[in-house]
Amino acid sequence: MAEIIGRKIIKLSGIDSTNNYATKIAGNSNIVEGTLVLANEQFSGRGQVNNIWESEAGANVLVSIVFYPVFLPVHHQFMLSKIVSLGVAGCVSDYTGGVKVKWPNDIYVGEKKVAGILIENSIMGMNIGWSVAGIGINVNQNVFRSNAPNPVSLAQLTGRKFHLPEVVNKLCDHIDKWYKFLKEGDDEAVNSAYINSLYRFGTEAAFSDNEGSYRGTITGVNEIGQLQIRKTSGALSTYHFKEVIFL
Repeated sequence: MAEIIGRKIIKLSGIDSTNNYATKIAGNSNIVEGTLVLANEQFSGRGQVNNIWESEAGANVLVSIVFYPVFLPVHHQFMLSKIVSLGVAGCVSDYTGGVKVKWPNDIYVGEKKVAGILIENSIMGMNIGWSVAGIGINVNQNVFRSNAPNPVSLAQLTGRKFHLPEVVNKLCDHIDKWYKFLKEGDDEAVNSAYINSLYRFGTEAAFSDNEGSYRGTITGVNEIGQLQIRKTSGALSTYHFKEVIFL
């Protein structure tokens, strides 16, 4: 049973974006940590770098969670991305196998994307003031009409229909567990689990950066969240988000 995540739920029939709503209320002292903004439908759901998140009304999990990780230094903000990713991956893993976290925080089953995460932070001095984690999990949608290259839903993966409140409860439980690790300072457990869940970790694969295509092996993620890839030439390259393409 989650102790922090989901202890207050704001349910919306429709909204432009749950993250837009949550970021507006996050600075309100009456909003408790773990507040969940839950929407039946998003009209302008947002993904990373202004990408659009497609979601059929009433078919999927569309939530934003308000955190107050004031204990977390700004240069460690990627730790929050890790625990949210692990929580979403854990939830999806309750229903299907082969779940991985594609850096930085997409959730994959095989070569298809089942969930996405968008985290927005407010800085307070040298630490994080509040954070909002927007999460979209494709659950019961069977047809995707956008130009997203590889979406998939739990229904497509398993051949069954899911009760959305049950999925939300599982999501809260999993994120709650990992957030407790973070609050208790157990970075080692978080880092180890994230690496063990990382898509293509330790496997030679094709990538592309501003110098062209190459083959290399993901070796890890550094303290500030940059992806580390050892090229077959022996050179170690580090990347911020959108600086490397998985081929």
